[in-house]
Amino acid sequence: MIHGRFQPFHSGHLEYLRGAAARSDEVFVGITNPDPVRIRPEASDPLRHLPESNPWSYAERLLMVKAAALDLGLELAHVHVIPFPVNEPELWGAYVPDGVTQYIRLFSDWGGTKLERLRAAGYEVVVLDEGAEKGVSGADVRAALRDGGDWEALVPPGVARVLRSLERVPA
Repeated sequence: MIHGRFQPFHSGHLEYLRGAAARSDEVFVGITNPDPVRIRPEASDPLRHLPESNPWSYAERLLMVKAAALDLGLELAHVHVIPFPVNEPELWGAYVPDGVTQYIRLFSDWGGTKLERLRAAGYEVVVLDEGAEKGVSGADVRAALRDGGDWEALVPPGVARVLRSLERVPA
């Protein structure tokens, strides 16, 4: 399982998905912050709860994930998109199948917080790309969209198509 806010799904997320898919027959993709009224501040990532950091709905992000999976050539029957309320570990059992391996990428203090929570909940956790630098962030993509930059270079082609179809991005 991988997880993230995917605000929006970008090329770094694509590598994350590729890494998990290479190690698993079935991939669960947990969309964090699925319910905007339940988003809470996180000390290790102080901007993640702000409305401007979360412009796309769960359903819109689900479409992005599926488009990105198709870009990788994955069969959608083996990619399962689920809500993952990362701030509420007590709810994980309602969404995440037993025995799932959690894949994470560690780029920040927030990654360390997630690692601790996942291990405390009893999940097997595999760190992908340990020691790598983060190449792109959702904040980079949102800034490029806002400022008229080359946002399409930062997202998979399928995600660009989804974003354009939402009519909230430059044509």
